[in-house]
Amino acid sequence: MLDNKIYDSILKRLDPRIKITAVFIFSILVAVCSRFIVLFPAIAVGLLAVLISGAPIKEVLKRLWPVNLMLVFLWFFLPFSFSGEPVFTIGPFSATVKGLLYSAMLTLKSNTMMLMLIALVVSTPVFTMGHAMQKMGMPDKLVHLFFFTYRYVHVIFAEYIRMMNTLKVRCFKPGTDIHTYKTFANMVGMLLVKSFDRAQRVHKAMLCRGFNGTLYSMSDFSFKKNDLIFLIFFAAVILILGILEWAAAVSGGVKMS
Repeated sequence: MLDNKIYDSILKRLDPRIKITAVFIFSILVAVCSRFIVLFPAIAVGLLAVLISGAPIKEVLKRLWPVNLMLVFLWFFLPFSFSGEPVFTIGPFSATVKGLLYSAMLTLKSNTMMLMLIALVVSTPVFTMGHAMQKMGMPDKLVHLFFFTYRYVHVIFAEYIRMMNTLKVRCFKPGTDIHTYKTFANMVGMLLVKSFDRAQRVHKAMLCRGFNGTLYSMSDFSFKKNDLIFLIFFAAVILILGILEWAAAVSGGVKMS
C-alpha cells in the first residue's frame, strides 16, 4: 500500500468534510489572489497548519520537493518571458522585474497550496477522505476513481520495477538510439495491457461479490464542537485574506496580472 502515514493531532480529530472544504476554498483564494500582501499571510497559515498536523519536517520537505523542482525550471524561463525593466541580462535574454515578481508569486502560491494539502493528507486517511467526498455529494464515479487510483497505482509501479529489473538482467543499457526507444515503447505498451487485464479481473471479482456501484463506509461522520471552532476560525482567516486582497486592490498595491 502507498505510504499515507497519519499523525495524531488536533486536525486528525476534525470532521474530514470540514477539512476538505476548508482546503478547497483556501486553495481557490490563494490561486486567484494577485498580491504579495495576501500571499505572505497565506503561506504562514499553511506553515501553521502543517505544524499543527504533527508531520515531521523531513516528511514535509519530501512532499514539497517535486513541486519546487518544477518551479526551479520555471525560474529559468519565466523571468525572461516578460517585457519591462531589465534586472540582469544573460546573452540576448533579459530578466525583468515583472518576470521575477511573477515567478516569486507562482512559487508562493504553489507552496502555500501544497502545505495545506500536506496538512490534510497527513491528518486524514485516504479512504476516510474518499468516503467524506461521497458524503459531500461528489459523483460516485469520481469517488470510485479516487479510491482505485490510490489502491492500484502502486501495483502498476511495482510492475514497472519488475520490468526494469528484467531489462537490467538482460544487460540493457538505455541510450539515445532506436533500440532504446523501441524498448521503452514496448514496456509502456505492456504496462497498459497489464493494467487493462488487471482492471477487468478486479471488475469481475467485484461483481462476483455483489458490487452494485456503491462503496459503503463504516465511518460515521458527525459535526462536533471542535469542528465548529475550526470552521469559525478558518472562515475568519479566509475573510481576512479576502479583505486584504480587496484593500490592496483599492489602494493600488503590487499586483501581477
